[in-house]
Amino acid sequence: MKLALVGATGLVGSEMIKVLEERQLPITEFIPVASERSVGKKIMFNGKEYSIVSAQTAISMKPAIALFSAGGSTSSEMAPKFAEVGTFVIDNSSAWRMDATKRLVVPEINANTIGPDDRIIANPNCSTIQMVLVLNPLHKKYKIKRVVVSTYQSVTGTGVKAVDQLMNERKGIKGEMAYKYPIDLNVIPQIDVFMDNGYTKEEMKMVNETKKIMGDDGIKVTATTVRIPVMGGHSESVNIEFENEFDLIEIRNILAKTDGVVLQDDPSNQVYPMPMTSHGKDEVFVGRIRRDETQPKSLNLWIVADNLRKGAATNAVQIAQYLVANGLVKA
Repeated sequence: MKLALVGATGLVGSEMIKVLEERQLPITEFIPVASERSVGKKIMFNGKEYSIVSAQTAISMKPAIALFSAGGSTSSEMAPKFAEVGTFVIDNSSAWRMDATKRLVVPEINANTIGPDDRIIANPNCSTIQMVLVLNPLHKKYKIKRVVVSTYQSVTGTGVKAVDQLMNERKGIKGEMAYKYPIDLNVIPQIDVFMDNGYTKEEMKMVNETKKIMGDDGIKVTATTVRIPVMGGHSESVNIEFENEFDLIEIRNILAKTDGVVLQDDPSNQVYPMPMTSHGKDEVFVGRIRRDETQPKSLNLWIVADNLRKGAATNAVQIAQYLVANGLVKA
């Protein structure tokens, strides 16, 4: 099975290589793809050295699967070209997420919607993935009316340039700025560009993608997304209003049994999810579970996940695993 990785040299691409190695997909030929300036450079995969090739070369090799993490413009241009030669494209950008003809997939929730003709499959936004993994089982049981979410997002979500900015600021070194403002000892209440309604693109991604993944346009979502000087993962404060009454013990039991979710909810012993403990892990962690005492049938909780793992690389590789396990791709 030939597998291409488009954007192999980026932060998410590097994480995808780790996850592919860990999950041991039956890959017979690995095809790393990057920009023209990187063509010919070497990259390691499963203890073997591979040369980076151009997208056009990769297309000519007709891989069974292509994982994309190279930005929206590259995905818009190149994903259809891969699809035309029969490749299943799993795209990590925002290019295809809200396309009505494309699947937006979190495997634990809706992988079963993927069919043989779905040659371009969208990987959701990192902050959406971790939230819906917790929301979905609760929605099935109690039916969600409204969600209010505030995010606390790692600089790794922006990329290498942002990580370098944070590290330079901590060392007192002047360097290239990923953000308009300093990020160390600061909080920036803007992720992506502002839209006409006053929300950022990141905030509207969470609104729209949640409805699409969970298959319910009736869920009301409002979001505020914030960048903080942290590595390791994104955190979210989530307030949920249900149509039906709930029991806190039952809520905890449901989440404890949810595939891909880890319950960390022992406030008496100061046990709760944090980015530093989610770093490098594939699961989504949830805690601080409590009633909203100002509103009936409402719940507060705290969700944390490594945005480069489940929020990006792991989710994409899990989709690839589903394609193989269900015979959509022949291994």
